[in-house]
Amino acid sequence: MTRGFAPILPIEFHKMGSFRKPRPRFMSSPVLSDLPRFQATRQTLQLSSSSAWNSVQTAVINVFKGGGLQSNELYALNENIRRLLKSELGSFITDYFQNQLLAKGLFFVEEKIKLCEGENRIEVLAEVWDHFFTETLPTLQAIFYPVQGQELTIRQISLLGFRDLVLLKVKLGDLLLLAQSKLPSSIVQMLLILQPGGTLGSDPR
Repeated sequence: MTRGFAPILPIEFHKMGSFRKPRPRFMSSPVLSDLPRFQATRQTLQLSSSSAWNSVQTAVINVFKGGGLQSNELYALNENIRRLLKSELGSFITDYFQNQLLAKGLFFVEEKIKLCEGENRIEVLAEVWDHFFTETLPTLQAIFYPVQGQELTIRQISLLGFRDLVLLKVKLGDLLLLAQSKLPSSIVQMLLILQPGGTLGSDPR
């Protein structure tokens, strides 16, 4: 596979669908028709202050920073998520992961790439993708395994996040044009998975 990807793939990324738009902010005294949405906002805030969710959030951010799970920690995290799913906050777990937690974690990933300049950045991107795809992504899937039956799986949400919050922000097209040699195999894999018609949604949860 060669640099033939460069002229087309970054443009195609912009044509793909992205995350759902964040919910609008509401007044503190909503009218009657706004009550369901106001209630949803209130419950999302409750989720962010939940001790069970805080343990999940701490573990996920640690994973994005390169850490791992402690012995028996995965079992405890799964139990916390199962408990939250049974509460009135359960339906907001996926949204909060997508719009808050994942964005925060991928910010660390983006910053690591931006620290490098020129052609070296494509090598760093390859290393970052390798770690994300082989370590971070499977761990996120394991932590959120109890979350089933959603419109998008945790895997799909995470891959879309990597595309939108990392690749598009580090100007992938420019990086590909800078590559003076054959693209690293990791970059080719990344492009095949994230491009339209790729395998983003085909792998198991």
